[in-house]
Amino acid sequence: MSAADRLLDAWYRGHPALTLLRPLEWLYRRVVQGKRARFLAGEGDIYRAPVPVLVVGNITVGGTGKTPLILFLIEHCRSRGLRVGVVSRGYGAKPPSLPWRVRSEHGAAQAGDEPLLIVQRTDVPLMIDPDRSRAVRALLAEEPLDLILCDDGLQHYRLARDLELVLIDAARGLGNRHCLPAGPLREPAERLSEVDAVLLNGAESDREDGFAFRLQPTALVNLASGERVALDHFPPGQAVHAVAGIGNPQRFFNTLEALNWRPVPHPFADHAQYDAARLSFEPPLPLLMTEKDAVKCRAFAAADWWYLAVDAVPTPAFVDWLDGQLARLIPGRT
Repeated sequence: MSAADRLLDAWYRGHPALTLLRPLEWLYRRVVQGKRARFLAGEGDIYRAPVPVLVVGNITVGGTGKTPLILFLIEHCRSRGLRVGVVSRGYGAKPPSLPWRVRSEHGAAQAGDEPLLIVQRTDVPLMIDPDRSRAVRALLAEEPLDLILCDDGLQHYRLARDLELVLIDAARGLGNRHCLPAGPLREPAERLSEVDAVLLNGAESDREDGFAFRLQPTALVNLASGERVALDHFPPGQAVHAVAGIGNPQRFFNTLEALNWRPVPHPFADHAQYDAARLSFEPPLPLLMTEKDAVKCRAFAAADWWYLAVDAVPTPAFVDWLDGQLARLIPGRT
């Protein structure tokens, strides 16, 4: 287990040594609360776009299912007749210049794994730049849009926003509820009372503290051929090598077990880079990975490598709430 994994485990399971980090947590909280206060006071260089901006983010370190929810929002808004664009930091991307418009033919090293996945799945206009405000300006200069989705921009206070959606892993919650580095929180837990909606990934039903949504496996897709097959392609009990370079790899392994397969887990760091040698495992078995990992592996994929396609499925109550917000923000277009 890496040092990062041990720290993550301590945040969610508890460890007495974390008390030694409380002074650093106090300093961190002062900084993030100061940034938030200046934003609320309208101080500094804050850009307000001429179209509504919907931020999808989290207050915890680690994966919460943002990319599947972004994919759902793109398709849902399009079904309501809206022209949607996306901006993202482009974590790990190394484009020739910034801001950078991501195209489906780009490589993950250039575009970033999550932005490339989103574009390849939806062909949405998407701009990456650590400065989300600059990304929004550049995207609007190229495309007539009705709505901007900002991927993982909750703490990017240089960009004004009209809606804030925060995702939480329902199983892990907020861990020990402490801020970095003593806990997994990017902002204090009280921040949740200020956002427009909280979505709980993996919750069985809506709760007082948020809407439920789940990740629904839909198909297996072959990396080498692009063939899409049903989930019964592998029989119950099939052993597979399972690769996950996401914020919470265990969620992927649990999903494979729920599909009655026997995964041999191979967790990697979030946004990990791969080559054929790194994914060469024994004994020979089919290899299953997340779609986020697949965008980095197609060029050297073997014939028995697959990714599991998943869709975010929110509850009807959230969909109704979302439609009401869109009608308020973009009257006459929904």
